[in-house]
Amino acid sequence: MKAIQTEALLLRAVAYGESDVIATFFTRTEGKISALSRGARKSVRRVGGALEPVHTLLVSLEDRGRELATLKEARVVRQRSGVVGDLDALDAAGVALRWLRHVCPPRTPEPRAWDTMNTLLDVLDAREQPPRSALAAAALRLLADVGYALELEQCVRCGRPCPAGKAAFVDPSRGGLVCQSCGGARMRLGGDLRERALEIAAGGNPALTKDEAEELLVLVDATMAVHAPGLE
Repeated sequence: MKAIQTEALLLRAVAYGESDVIATFFTRTEGKISALSRGARKSVRRVGGALEPVHTLLVSLEDRGRELATLKEARVVRQRSGVVGDLDALDAAGVALRWLRHVCPPRTPEPRAWDTMNTLLDVLDAREQPPRSALAAAALRLLADVGYALELEQCVRCGRPCPAGKAAFVDPSRGGLVCQSCGGARMRLGGDLRERALEIAAGGNPALTKDEAEELLVLVDATMAVHAPGLE
């Protein structure tokens, strides 16, 4: 048996039987892991109100190598009441957590995605940016964090570079830009927005308009769906 104590974010909690809960966590050290919490709906002593999304938790698990670990204890160590109290921020957080649940493989540490997700939640909590703009920027980083970064500088088929500031066709199923000579694609990314996307991918934080954020989120959603067909 392996005893695990790690920070975690709750991705999903599903009632099981009369009083148990199966919780899926995204953890700092173990990646995505599901655990059975016995009696969680009857007793608040071990998990209390900790089985809620957006807050950073400290969880104690017993792992016997089976599909489900056992949740022994959970408590909130970083509360984000600013997210919970804002419907737009809560919706943005929920979208990002749903992405993680679908694209991260079980029991595979994803330290970069962990940092990106917690940074997004902190930004949403502090209300530093419009929620959808913060989500769009974090979304591009999450794609790269889990190995699905979009190639936005050159054609993925022939390798021809796309001039700076020029609009380009993007095919999520092929992983990035497709030039007209190679057939193009149905989705088109404007030149200015492509430059902002590249700046975000390089670690920058350019301001995004509402329309730009929504355009990037459509692109990210399409890309996530390619790698996680069950994403609803």
